[in-house]
Amino acid sequence: MNVHTERLSLQGEAGVIEALRDAPQEPSRGVAVLAHPHPLFGGTMDNKVVQTLARAWVQCGWTVVRFNFRGVGASAGTHDHGVGEARDMLQVVAQVAPTGPLALGGFSFGAFVTSHVVAALYPARELHKVVLVGTAAQRFTVAPLDPELHERTLVVHGEADDTVSLASVMDWARPQSLPVLVVPGGGHFFHGQLPLLRSLVARHLRA
Repeated sequence: MNVHTERLSLQGEAGVIEALRDAPQEPSRGVAVLAHPHPLFGGTMDNKVVQTLARAWVQCGWTVVRFNFRGVGASAGTHDHGVGEARDMLQVVAQVAPTGPLALGGFSFGAFVTSHVVAALYPARELHKVVLVGTAAQRFTVAPLDPELHERTLVVHGEADDTVSLASVMDWARPQSLPVLVVPGGGHFFHGQLPLLRSLVARHLRA
């Protein structure tokens, strides 16, 4: 992504976890760990939406770690329907950001996994920002977010998402009174609207 990209080999319960770390030019404000979409449908840490999220975080002065879930790329293991994947993400956090400012984000299946990682970490670990994009609320049980985190959380969804319906995300968000930012005409992968997505995320990170 930039000249400061570093390839990492981390350790998870299923074996090696392949990861990439992108550092900003200026001193880092903290570490953001990002999760990718569904592994069985081609999701990897190189997904365009995940890369867009990473660019937004780096642009705002954060160090970003993207990683491949178990069974993807060079990461060991096999798909575990989100359960093992959440443990993978917790292992990544423990190794790349054991202390200091931490932010979490995910796209699609990765947003579902991230919600459970947030629930596992908070409030014992402070989370500075949370970003969930195209949250897979239609096929998975997304964890609710602690009300204390709502102001630090950005939930973005495309109005015309035909992979995860906007209605399913609203059904998840409504009982929590958690706002959802809807991108007019946006599809699941935000084709043609990735610069807008990056801008929305950057605005949230700077708020």
